[in-house]
Amino acid sequence: MFIVLLRFSGNKGEAARLMQDHNAWIQRGFDDGVFLLVGTLQPNLGGGILAHNTSLSELQDRVNSDPFVAESVVTAEILEIAPSKTSDQLSFLVG
Repeated sequence: MFIVLLRFSGNKGEAARLMQDHNAWIQRGFDDGVFLLVGTLQPNLGGGILAHNTSLSELQDRVNSDPFVAESVVTAEILEIAPSKTSDQLSFLVG
C-alpha cells in the first residue's frame, strides 16, 4: 500500500490549465484499480492519494505521468506502508 503526497511547487499557477488532464489521470488510477482515495492536502497544500494493487516502480511511473508532476506543478513523494492490521472495511489491504 502506498501514500502519494503531491505538494504544490512554485509552478502552482499552472494548475488550472492542467486540471482537466490531471483529473483524467486520477480517473485512470481509479479505473485501473490502483487508487483507493484521492483528496486535498489542507490547507490547499496539494493532494494525497492512497494506492494499492501495484508495485513501487509501477506507481512511480504512474505518478510521473501525472500532468501536474510532469509540468512541475507539484512535487511527488511516495511512502510505502506494509499494513499489518486494519479495520474490517480495509482488511483486503493486509496480505
